[in-house]
Amino acid sequence: MDQPMKLQDMCRTYGIRFKKSLGQNLLLDDNINRIMVDAAGLTTENDVLEIGAGLGALTRRLHPVARRVLSIEIDRSFMPCLEDQFSAVENVVLFRGDVLNHPLDRLLDELLPDPQRLTLVANLPYYITTPILFHCWESGVHFERLVIMVQAEVAHRMAAAVNSSDYGVLALAAQLHADVDIVHQVPRTCFMPQPTVDSAIVRLRTHSAPRYGDLDKQFIMRVIRQAFSQRRKTLRNTLAKAGVGGLSSEAVLEALEETGIDAGRRPQTLSLDEFAAVARAVHSRRA
Repeated sequence: MDQPMKLQDMCRTYGIRFKKSLGQNLLLDDNINRIMVDAAGLTTENDVLEIGAGLGALTRRLHPVARRVLSIEIDRSFMPCLEDQFSAVENVVLFRGDVLNHPLDRLLDELLPDPQRLTLVANLPYYITTPILFHCWESGVHFERLVIMVQAEVAHRMAAAVNSSDYGVLALAAQLHADVDIVHQVPRTCFMPQPTVDSAIVRLRTHSAPRYGDLDKQFIMRVIRQAFSQRRKTLRNTLAKAGVGGLSSEAVLEALEETGIDAGRRPQTLSLDEFAAVARAVHSRRA
């Protein structure tokens, strides 16, 4: 029961004020940090990227078991607390800034050069969870694993099965890159200030080779996003009518026919394999 008091004392010492605009909710239960680190399966061969270091509770668990840790924090007011704890720790690098404003490959080249078995471990702010995930996926940087704490609703969307209410772009993007599982449910009472929703720890074990080696992942995602642009409508009205991939409606319908996928189906009924087949057929018809 002393962890909340320690956290409150730390906040008083450094004049910390939580900002709703940054989605700041700090963990009171350090056992959750232990579960995250265990789920990451870190060894001294792993370099770790941590986004949203906060007051350093997760960083304290990461650096003793990892090769190096790059901890990023956007809030200037948290930096004195982080610097006092980690400036003398040889395998921790602190960076203040918004990760979304920096190309991830360049940031790592500068601050964590030649990373080995790179892993992302982070308690992600609710309001930018999805942008950060896509920022990582689209960066070209290979993460061996991603272990993230996110809003429970987002966790369920990431792990959703085809034709379920939560199934959509996020689930398909996650499947395209990794095997996904929900490791642990985290009640809202574990945070200060207490949010209005529960959280969950999600683990993404990245595929060792591209799932569809003949296709660009971003092109597959382009087809998926277009299909889900109007979730309740059929592929005929989303992919064909809009002319995905620069094709005419007729060419898209021909591509769908080639795959054997009925243009009258809705996007949430298609598996990732089926979307890849559509992307392949569409791409083969582009000039």
